[in-house]
Order: sequence, then C-alpha cells, then structure tokens
Amino acid sequence: MPTLKGLLFNQYAAEGLTALVEEMQSSYTAKKGRRFNHNNITYEISRPTLNGNAIEFEISSKIPEDELKTSKDMQSYFQQMKKILQKGKNKPESIEMENIVWDSKKETEKKRDYVKLQYRYPLDDLFDNKVVAKRHEKVMSGQADPSVPDSPSAFTKAGRVVLGVVRETMQQLGKESLTELMDVNKKVKASLKG
Repeated sequence: MPTLKGLLFNQYAAEGLTALVEEMQSSYTAKKGRRFNHNNITYEISRPTLNGNAIEFEISSKIPEDELKTSKDMQSYFQQMKKILQKGKNKPESIEMENIVWDSKKETEKKRDYVKLQYRYPLDDLFDNKVVAKRHEKVMSGQADPSVPDSPSAFTKAGRVVLGVVRETMQQLGKESLTELMDVNKKVKASLKG
C-alpha cells in the first residue's frame, strides 16, 4: 500500500518530468505525446511510477535505423550505447533494446528499435535536508519562493518546500540522464560514420 509521502512525491516527480518534456519539446522538434526529435533521433520521457519506496521512470531513444543498414548494425549500435551508458555518471537501473511495432491504421507495420533506460530513485534521495532547511528559512522570513507549491496536501511550509525540491530534483535528474543519452547517441553515430 503506497504511503502519503510516496503518493505526494510521485505527483511532484510527475510535474518535474512533465516540465522537462515541455522544455525539450520547445528546444527541439516536438512530437506527439511525451516525445521530441533531435538530430534525427526521437526521444521519449515516461511518466514516473511509485514502486515500493522509490520513484521509477524511463527515457528512450529511437535507434536511427535509416542510417544503419542491417539488424546487425542496429545491435552493434545498441551495444556501443550500452557500454558507454554503463560507465556514465547517471547509471540506469536497466538498459534494454526494445522493439515497438506501430500499426495505427492496420495497413502498415512500422517496426522501430529503441534504447530504453530505466531509472530508480529512493524517495529519500529526492531531497536534501540542508537545501530544504535553507529554503524553508527564507520562506519563513517572508521571501517569496515561486518553486514552493501551494499544496493543500502538505500541512506545513516545510512540507511544501520539500515537495518543490522533489519536483526540481526530478526535473534535474531527468535532464542529466537525457543529456547523457543524447551525448552518447551523438558519439555512437559519429563513430559509425568515421
């Protein structure tokens, strides 16, 4: 059974990741849903889910199959991506190659291969007590903090500060992971051309 803390953190984690989607869609070519395109690669950011005492979300990128000749080349592309990502700063919980078949009109089948990364963060890692204490002190002294939500679910100002920090942390963690994935895609594409 989910806790109130878990439910609230998931709500604000969702707001943080949605803000990231909006930021990426305005910076790059927006696509349907939670997707955007950059350098001929489509990226997608999932909604978070509460799993036990942690928040999980996925980031995926389409393997640029129009630039790769065979399924062996696509597998090689994925293996290179996986090798680099496993050594990266933000190590995903899992790295998988996933096939997605689109058949929207029941006339054509489009098979797409994706690199799918899953991230998992314990609830207590989504905020830093020192940051919360400093921000709470400022709010209590009368300074406005637009990142602090006016949430009826949080009964204290400190609770509201925590929720604002959770939202910001999820947006930042998602952005760091996404930026790393975009950089790795760029490196692997360049190595295949070179």
